[in-house]
Amino acid sequence: MSNSHSSLPDTARPGLIARHKRALAAGVFGLAALGVVAAGGIAFNPSSPARAENPIVMMQPGSFADVIEKVKPAVVSVKVKTQERRMMSDDGSDGPNLFPGLPPDHPMQRWFRQFGFNAPDGVPQQRGRQGLSQGSGFFISSDGYVVTNNHVVEKGTEVDVVTDDGKTYTAKVIGTDPKTDLALLKVQDGGSFPFVSLGASAPRVGDWVLAVGNPFGLGGTVTAGIVSARGRDIGAGPYDDFLQIDAAVNKGNSGGPTFDLKGNVIGVNTAIFSPSGGNVGIAFAIPAETVEKVVAQLKADGAVTRGWIGVQIQPVSPEIADSLGLKKAEGAIVADVTAGGPAEGAGIRSGDTILAVNGEAVAGPRELARAIAAIKPGTATTLTLWRNGGEEKVTVDLGTLPADMKKAEATPDPKDSADEATSLAMLGLKLAPASRVVDRSAKGVAVIDVDPASSAAERFREGDVIVDIAGKPVNTIADVTGAIAKSRADGRKSVLMRVVNGEDMRFVALPLGNA
Repeated sequence: MSNSHSSLPDTARPGLIARHKRALAAGVFGLAALGVVAAGGIAFNPSSPARAENPIVMMQPGSFADVIEKVKPAVVSVKVKTQERRMMSDDGSDGPNLFPGLPPDHPMQRWFRQFGFNAPDGVPQQRGRQGLSQGSGFFISSDGYVVTNNHVVEKGTEVDVVTDDGKTYTAKVIGTDPKTDLALLKVQDGGSFPFVSLGASAPRVGDWVLAVGNPFGLGGTVTAGIVSARGRDIGAGPYDDFLQIDAAVNKGNSGGPTFDLKGNVIGVNTAIFSPSGGNVGIAFAIPAETVEKVVAQLKADGAVTRGWIGVQIQPVSPEIADSLGLKKAEGAIVADVTAGGPAEGAGIRSGDTILAVNGEAVAGPRELARAIAAIKPGTATTLTLWRNGGEEKVTVDLGTLPADMKKAEATPDPKDSADEATSLAMLGLKLAPASRVVDRSAKGVAVIDVDPASSAAERFREGDVIVDIAGKPVNTIADVTGAIAKSRADGRKSVLMRVVNGEDMRFVALPLGNA
């Protein structure tokens, strides 16, 4: 995607900087007196021996008008008609007539409807009612493709976009991606539209940003701020990687662009953090890099497909890293492998730690998930693993995430097996063979009690089943004590246990010094 308006002329004004130097020398420190805005950075003359005492404050222009003039025509308001259903009484008033003896508009009728009392069978009726929601968006091409949020259009029956000059166009939803909350629209009427480009480089924390959108239906609204943080995980989905900005973002800004000072889109506004529902200076934008990849697939296929390897993963803690012999706590450890999945076919097994994808290091599970998801299914992909104290490389032919994934559940055995339990004071755990506690066919050693004063209390709970220690299966108490003794003999500070509880599987690193 390209745009002839992707860059702005240099607007630095040396005269202002010179006057600012003189003002500093004269003891005038107020930037307001100079009519300029600080850029947020300080540059020093490297040839000056006293450069730390004589900073030169680099200035930005006091107005964002030039960049806004270029980009604002490409930003649109998105208006979405929805079909809502509401309960109606026989006489046509809102809600069912819960008590036929009372008039439909009696306060008691409204009170009971408000607090959710059900009407007698057959009384309530449904009647359709059109609703209207609003958001923001922006043109990414002259032929009318518009980017917005999925949550803006997902319930829509009709979508219109209103341009900066007030013209309204009917738009078609080309495709949506709920996992990243992005949607691609196409204006149905022909024409050549002003558009903006997605930024090629990620912004830095502290960079100026400008948000343009349709808050509360007030189209063409501009706000300014800075990038507050990057890589935010807000629990919205498995591919969270948000920019956090402090430019004012409110209801209706969703789907609108965040610009840098060159007029490039660096993010799509999608969520805010607010106890009140209004702006408090914490907003989140989908990075342009993610937007570009998703939009390309939506434009080509109308949907997004993501690579899948079929593993359950978790972060590598410092204790887990030590137990594996890793120098750094990085990568993602494989807790479980999906039967019949690509990873199993490639020989990946539980306890492997994935360090890199196609030679690119992954810091943790989120980075691994995003890296795999960005690769087209069916692509041969090289994973770097940490296994048995060294690195290995395996090639995986990526699959597509199945629509329905289920895991087998063990059936508890109600038989009382307390007589089989064995206390291990050194662990703070009371253990018993899982075959006696969970199910006759179950493998592993079950945790049936945890000493709340032990280090194990922070890591285990009743019902956990230890299935292997240091990569070796355990089914008896002797297996557990033997594995711990070997880890101590190998000089490990902690012992790595793979633990199952229902459908959850995880690794637990138990410090040996405190055990």
